[in-house]
Amino acid sequence: MTTFDDRKDSFEKKFAHDEALRFKAEARRNKMLGQWAAGLMGLTGEKAEEYAKSVIRADFEEAGDDDVFRKVKADLDAAGVDQTDHQVRRHMDEFLATAIRQIQDEG
Repeated sequence: MTTFDDRKDSFEKKFAHDEALRFKAEARRNKMLGQWAAGLMGLTGEKAEEYAKSVIRADFEEAGDDDVFRKVKADLDAAGVDQTDHQVRRHMDEFLATAIRQIQDEG
């Protein structure tokens, strides 16, 4: 192999690794977001865990974070929980940062 091929393979491996870590971090963020929202809605135990799983599943509807945001915001609104768009998005950002730190600490 040439040096170029080695570099290309290295970049491809790094990209694949980074994407896997991003997927894992976003799934963990979604679980934390679901647990937070469940608590605000008064869900506990198995109902809270099932709700958190539904938030994780919501992320597969479309690319990006908007599907997760819309689900959580709509559910909070339906439950009469007063959270602004900004508050929900801020929690999403905070939980993603926490998830990334947790994954880095594990690795």
